[in-house]
Amino acid sequence: MALKVYNTLTRKKEEFKPIEQGKVGIYVCGPTVYGHPHIGHAKSYVGFDVIVRYLRYKGYKVRYVQNITDVGHLTDDADQGEDKIAKRAALERVEPMELVEKYMFSYFEDMDSLNVLRPDISPRASGHITEQIEMVTKLIESGYAYDVNGSVYFDISKFRDYGKLSGKKLDDLEEGVRIDVNPEKRHPSDFALWKRAEAEHIMQWNSPWGKGFPGWHLECSVMSMKYLNATFDIHGGGIENVFPHHECEIAQSESANGQQFVKYWMHNNMVTVDGQKMGKSLGNFVTLKDAFKKYSPLVVRFFVLSTHYRSPMDYSDEALSSMEKGMNRLHNTIKNVREMLSLAELDGDVSVNEGFKLSSGRTLGEYKDIFIEAMDDDFNATKAMGILFDLSRDTNAFIGSGGKVDYGVLKGIDSTFRVFGGDILGIVPDSFGEAEGVNGDQMDSLMNLIIDTRKKLRDLKNWELSDEIRNKLDEIGLVIEDTSGGATWRRK
Repeated sequence: MALKVYNTLTRKKEEFKPIEQGKVGIYVCGPTVYGHPHIGHAKSYVGFDVIVRYLRYKGYKVRYVQNITDVGHLTDDADQGEDKIAKRAALERVEPMELVEKYMFSYFEDMDSLNVLRPDISPRASGHITEQIEMVTKLIESGYAYDVNGSVYFDISKFRDYGKLSGKKLDDLEEGVRIDVNPEKRHPSDFALWKRAEAEHIMQWNSPWGKGFPGWHLECSVMSMKYLNATFDIHGGGIENVFPHHECEIAQSESANGQQFVKYWMHNNMVTVDGQKMGKSLGNFVTLKDAFKKYSPLVVRFFVLSTHYRSPMDYSDEALSSMEKGMNRLHNTIKNVREMLSLAELDGDVSVNEGFKLSSGRTLGEYKDIFIEAMDDDFNATKAMGILFDLSRDTNAFIGSGGKVDYGVLKGIDSTFRVFGGDILGIVPDSFGEAEGVNGDQMDSLMNLIIDTRKKLRDLKNWELSDEIRNKLDEIGLVIEDTSGGATWRRK
């Protein structure tokens, strides 16, 4: 089965064929860094992280570009209002670029915690002003843009395909206008390429049209084409960016270059909270830092991958708690496999055995095939993650069968979890000690301390507290067994 992706432009799944064989260029709209990242950022960037990981697994050389918007994104996401960076900087009484550094660092910190790989290039809009001025000049000279009082607007009537991504028609846009129309514009939906800056506006640059700053849509066109060519393979972002942001990117880019801008458009769906769209104005806004106070970042990543990237994701404590239990079950299985391998006295290397049929009747090779089949179907990480849980159940049955242990099968199981769960989905760490902040020796010492404490409680006949300790450990996958030789512990 060939890799198929859902293309927002054509509204159907298509076989993925990169422009240049063996190479993939992908651009994903990055954050506007005026606040700490939230669950919506996790939904988008974990989703595209898995896409990039899987493309690399398939053998493609991927160049992943994700911008940082640090100027030009206005509060109404179009041409009106204040610059989001400048507005927040004024509230915090800092310089705009001081604010940018603070929240850009916060963004990467949280993405690192979520095990999201860093982009190959993270260009900043403010670092590409020259290129943006050059593109605006080109659009004016070719008749696609016009300047008025120091601002420059794109004339959407000159681009016949405007609306091809979102399905919106030019006449419908004009009829749908319900706000006061900017008198500078020839058409209400003409969008700003360059905005005139008032004297008090902190972020402004010299241009042929006077002092100003670039439009939000322009930034992504310029930075994506600078690092990925005039036509590239994949452009990603949230579904809320289809219109107007991505629609405007297409118009200005294809008008400037006379060729297709992007081959495949991919969009992740939104996040809701208890069924209601997440938003600051609704008071149901959840930052990642707040989420990490309750749940580990890996649980949040698990949660994101529990829904397909094109499906909406409903955030709730109940859902996260359920996902935490599921993750612990999966991880405990993998820990048991690795402990059995590490404790085994082996003569030389063990060859991976992928041909052994587990209790379900599947071999490891068959598990590999169905995992790849799921990922080839528009990067269905949710289905692929379910396949790992099937393998976990098969593994537990294999370990508990009581027969002679085939270490070649165990090594194959561990390798499968490392590649599919680790390298591709990013939910299985290479070392659980590093992931949990506790190495194997520390874990043994900790559990022995708990066992000694529990023994003292039993000597004092405090059976209730002794049993409570054992039950609480059992809930997190750690089993204490009382034997004639004393208490021991193991993972479920």
